[in-house]
Amino acid sequence: MSTYRICTNCIMDTTDSRITFDERGWCEYCNNYHNNILPNWHTGERGTRDLARDVDQMKRDGQGRNHDCLIGLSGGVDSSYVTYLATQLGLRPLLFHVDAGWNSQEAVNNIEKLVDGLGLDLYTEVVDWEEMRDLQLAFFKAQVPHIDTPQDHAFFACLYNFAAKNKCKYILTGANYSTECVREPLEWHYHASDLRQLRDIHARFGTKPLKAFPLTDIFTYKIYYRYVKNIRVVKPLNSVPYIKDEAIKLLSEKFGWQRYAHKHYESRFTRFYEGYWLPAKFGYDKRRAHFSSLILTGQMTRAKALEAIAVSPYQNDELARDFEYVATKLGVSVDELRRLRDEPNKTYRDYRNAMGLMDLGTKVLRAVGAQRAIIR
Repeated sequence: MSTYRICTNCIMDTTDSRITFDERGWCEYCNNYHNNILPNWHTGERGTRDLARDVDQMKRDGQGRNHDCLIGLSGGVDSSYVTYLATQLGLRPLLFHVDAGWNSQEAVNNIEKLVDGLGLDLYTEVVDWEEMRDLQLAFFKAQVPHIDTPQDHAFFACLYNFAAKNKCKYILTGANYSTECVREPLEWHYHASDLRQLRDIHARFGTKPLKAFPLTDIFTYKIYYRYVKNIRVVKPLNSVPYIKDEAIKLLSEKFGWQRYAHKHYESRFTRFYEGYWLPAKFGYDKRRAHFSSLILTGQMTRAKALEAIAVSPYQNDELARDFEYVATKLGVSVDELRRLRDEPNKTYRDYRNAMGLMDLGTKVLRAVGAQRAIIR
């Protein structure tokens, strides 16, 4: 067994089996941030100028339409703040929400408060629950870490399919370097856009045909939607100073927005998956990447991160309640869910996947200048 190591600058460690360290003890994520991300990340005058140019183009292209852009709204802080920012920039977004059956009450409240407070239009797409449940159970049975794939794929596919169908040229997302400059390792969270893998796991362990479940793949998104349908993804939070706690404070004061215990906890399934299933079954704690991002961008000290990571995301009897809730909603007993937890672990490599084609596609896009090699 290899010796345990933790980065001397952030808190990423050898639970990422492929992590490397330099002579200072800094991990590759820290070096990637300082060498690749930071020099290409502009939130000052240049960022303001670039964003203003994008906004002007969206307004021109949106003339004569009810909306000039589309925003996927989960109720989380990133998507909520980018929604607020869009209105401050004078944009007229259509808010798009995907109900995959796992919304927390806080998320429902936050979405409602933003919609009402900003006077925006909201379109909600509800995923067929029986197909969703069956696909999620298939991923549990496959014993892979990325059991959140069905939910993530539904969000991704619904949003981009809707944009293509309704000729929405611009999608604004809350993706950002400020809180996400440390990407989760591939073994922790495999690509939800790999349709080949999703279909293979469903074929092996699913019981219901996916007739209504939204599907797409990364090639449709990266190539067809981008270059044929001319859909452009804009990330406004990378062009402005974005401090998570300040954003939460603003949203709370203006709209009564409620904060979550951790990133992505607007979904009750994600709370269970990230807070319990992933660390208990596989030893992966996504908070390491989340906290490390905040360390690198000066929003959290390493000492505070080490203190926080030592505390379980679940307190008192919360885990027992969530365990029973997830089991019941998936249509299995608590004992069956425990049995699935205790079976041997597998990875995305144990199933058909498009990783080779994805790597090739990334190299081609970078070679022609369509994608910058910033984040691993």
